[in-house]
Amino acid sequence: MNIWLAEIWRAWRASLRRPGFLLLAAGVLALGVGSTAAVFTLIDQVLLQPLPVPQASRLLVAGPWNGDHVSAVSPQQYQHMQSLEGVQSLGLIQDGPKLNIAGGGQPELVPASYADRGLLPTVGLSLQLGRNFSAEEDRPHGPQVVILGHGFWQRRYGGDAGVIGRSISIEGTPRTIVGVLPQDFAALGFAGDVVLPAALPPNTVNDGTNYMALLRPNAGVAAATVAAEVDTRLHAMYVALGNDDWRRAHFGAQPFSAWQHADAGHVLTLFLASALFVLLIALVNLTNLMLLRALSRSHDAAVRGALGAPMSRLALPALAEALLVGVAGALVGMLLAMIGLGALQSHMPAEWLPNGRLHFDAATWLLALLALLVGLGGALLAAALGLWRGRRVTGIDELREGGRSGLGPHSGRLGRVLVVAQVALATALLSAAGLFLHTLYDAARTPLGFDSDGILTFELAPVLADYPDAAAVERLSTRVLERLRAIPGVTTVTSTTNLPADLWSGQFNLGGLHLPGSGEMFNTQYRGVDPDFFALFGIATHEGRTFGRNDIRGGEPVAIINRAMAQKHYGGQALGKLIQRGERGDHAGLWSARIVGVVGDTNQFGPLEEQPEVLYVPLAQMTDNAMAIFRSFEPMRFALRGHGDPNAWRDALAAAVTAVAPNQPIANVRSMQGIVRSTTADMRLNLLLVGIFAALALLLAAAGMYAVMAVAVAAREREFGVRSALGASPWRLMRLVLRGGLWQIGLGLVLGVGLALGLSGVLRAVLEDIGRGAVDPVAIGGVCAVLAVAGVLACLVPALRAGRVHPMRALRGSRE
Repeated sequence: MNIWLAEIWRAWRASLRRPGFLLLAAGVLALGVGSTAAVFTLIDQVLLQPLPVPQASRLLVAGPWNGDHVSAVSPQQYQHMQSLEGVQSLGLIQDGPKLNIAGGGQPELVPASYADRGLLPTVGLSLQLGRNFSAEEDRPHGPQVVILGHGFWQRRYGGDAGVIGRSISIEGTPRTIVGVLPQDFAALGFAGDVVLPAALPPNTVNDGTNYMALLRPNAGVAAATVAAEVDTRLHAMYVALGNDDWRRAHFGAQPFSAWQHADAGHVLTLFLASALFVLLIALVNLTNLMLLRALSRSHDAAVRGALGAPMSRLALPALAEALLVGVAGALVGMLLAMIGLGALQSHMPAEWLPNGRLHFDAATWLLALLALLVGLGGALLAAALGLWRGRRVTGIDELREGGRSGLGPHSGRLGRVLVVAQVALATALLSAAGLFLHTLYDAARTPLGFDSDGILTFELAPVLADYPDAAAVERLSTRVLERLRAIPGVTTVTSTTNLPADLWSGQFNLGGLHLPGSGEMFNTQYRGVDPDFFALFGIATHEGRTFGRNDIRGGEPVAIINRAMAQKHYGGQALGKLIQRGERGDHAGLWSARIVGVVGDTNQFGPLEEQPEVLYVPLAQMTDNAMAIFRSFEPMRFALRGHGDPNAWRDALAAAVTAVAPNQPIANVRSMQGIVRSTTADMRLNLLLVGIFAALALLLAAAGMYAVMAVAVAAREREFGVRSALGASPWRLMRLVLRGGLWQIGLGLVLGVGLALGLSGVLRAVLEDIGRGAVDPVAIGGVCAVLAVAGVLACLVPALRAGRVHPMRALRGSRE
C-alpha cells in the first residue's frame, strides 16, 4: 500500500510541478461540469422545489385546456364546478387591476387580487394574522373588507400586529382589514398586495375567462378522475345552454406546480439540453487530452515495463493524474456555476425567483457531490480509455522506435471518431444558438410602427370614488395633461388606455363588435386615446384623419382602425363605414361609430408577435360601459415627449399630478424605449444563455480538434519521415493531414445537422409562440461555415508540423 501511495504522490507531484496539462484538462472538465451544474441548480430552484403548502402535489388547477396547460375559467364555469364528486375544496382567485390605496401612509397604486373564501382552505395555508372572508363578505354588496399581502403589510405597516380591524381606503371606499396573508402565499405567484372578496353574483352568466380555479381532491382520488369530471360537468352545462363554441372546448385539471411553471419548463429544458451537449463535448475533449497524455508517457511506460513493473503499476500514474483532474475540474466547475448564476440573476424572470434571489441549500451540496462523481468518472474513464488504447504497444516496439510508435497502427481511428462526435455535438448546439440570434436580429430590424425615442410614460388609475364614470376620467385626464404641458422641455403629451407596446399586460380586448347588418361578432384591441396620441408616437395616418378637439362627448361618435382591421373586416375600404358593438336589448346597449381614419399597424406585444387588430376611439367619447370594463383590468397611461433626457421629468410629472389631484398616486414611471426592450427580454435571456453554451461548445470543439490532430500527427511522425525521405514535399504532407481533418469535420457537420433537425422539437416548444420554425437554413448554414473555419484553423498547426518533419530524425526514431 505504501508503494501505491508513493506512486500516486509521485504522479501528483509531477503534475503540479509542470501544471500545464492539469490546468488544461481540469479547465475543460470544469466548463462542462459548471454549465450543467448551473442549469441543474435552476431546474431545482424553479421546477423541483415543492410549494410551501400542505400536500402541494394534490393542489390542482381546473379549467379549459389551452395547448399543454389549463387556462383561466369564467365565473359561470366556476359556479358549475361546485360540488364536484371527490373534491375536498374549491377556490377562486384573479389578479385584478392596480388600485389606489390611502391610509397608513402616502397614497399608493398597488396590484390587487380578488379571491373567494374557499381559496385559503383549498391552498391549505393559515393566515399570518386575522381571519378569512366570511360568507356574507363574499357576496355582492357585502361588508367592505380586505386581506393584506404579507409584503405589503411589512412595507406599509412595518409588520404591526395591531393592523387587524383598522380601516384602509381602497378606491375612496373605506375597507376593514380582517387578515394578513402568510409569507408562503407569495410562492403561488399571485401578485396582489391587497386581496378583495370575489363576491360573485349567484347564478351568474358571466363567461369572461379571467379567474383561476384551484381544487384539492379528497384523499385517494386521482387527479385524472377529477379532470374527467370537470370536463363532463362543463360540457353538460354548455350542451344545456346550446353554446356551440364552448361545446367544442376541452376541460380538465392539472397539478398546480405544472401549470405554474409551464413556460419555464420549456425554456429550462432547452438550457438543460444545451448544457448536456457542452458536458459531452467536454468529456470527449478530455478523452482526447488523455490520449495525448498516454502518447507522451508511452516511452516511460515501456522502459518501466522492460524492468519488470506490473501492469497495475504502469497504469497508476495515469489514473492518479485523472483523479486529480476530476476533483479539480468538478470543484472549479461548481465554483463557476455559482459565480455564473450570481452574475445572471438580475437577467432572470421574476417567476424564476419566487424569493427574489437564488439560494443554495442541501440540494446544492447533493448537486456538488454529483458533479464530483461526474468529474471523477469522466476523467478516470478517459484515462482508462487511453491505457486501453495503449495496450497494443509492446515495450520492445516502443524501445526500438525510441518512443515513436505512438499508440499503435490503429491509434488514429478512435481520435477520428472523437473529432466527428465533437463536431456533430457542437453543430447541434450552435444551430440552436444561431436560430435565437437570427430571431433576435429579425426582431431588431422589425419596424414597430411607432417612434419610442424621447418618451416617458407613467400609469394613473383615477380613484373610483372621485371619478366614477368616463366623463369624470376624461376631465381628470384633461387637467393632468394641461399641467404636464407646462413642464420645461416637454413638447407633446397624451393620455390613453393603452400604450402602443407593453406586452400582454397592456392589452384590452373588447368583444361584441360587428359590422352593421352582420351577425358575425369579433374581438379587437380597444384603445381610448387623446387627440395627440398619434402625433406623439409617430403612428402613420394612411387614410382619412386622426381625432381632433371637436370629437367630444355628445358629438358624432367616430373611430379609427388600423390597417390590419381594415383589410380583414372591410376589404381595405373602411373609410366612412360604421362599426357597432352590442345588439338592441343587450345590457351594454348599442354603440355605433363612423370610421374617420385608418392608421398604421403597431407591434403591440413585441416585434416577434403578430400585429393585432386595433380599434381607436376618442377618450372623450368612451362609453361608461367600456370605461368600466377597462378600469376593472388596467390603469390609464400618460406619455410625454420633448427635448433632452426624459428621465429628467420624473419629479416634475409627479408634482404636476399632485397639483391637480393631491390624493391621486401614480406608478410605473418608465421610458418608452425601456418598454420596447422588455418585449424581447425573454428572447434576449434565451439568447444570452444558449449563446454562452454555444461559445463554450465552439471553444471546446476547436481545442478538441486540435488535440486529436496533434495526437494523429505525433503518432504518424515516422510515417511522415518515410514519405519525406521518398520525396514527398512538405506541401503534400500538409495536404494529407488537412484532407483527413476536413473529411472528419465534414462528416461531423452532416451528422450534427441531422442531430439538430432531430432535436428540433425542444426548440419548437420555445419558439412556437413567436411564429418561428425550429429549422432555420440561414442559421444552420452560418454554423456550418463557422465550424468549418474553426476546423481548418485547428488542423493547420498540426499540418504545418507534419510538413516540417525531418526525415533522418524520424527514421532514426530519436526523440525531439
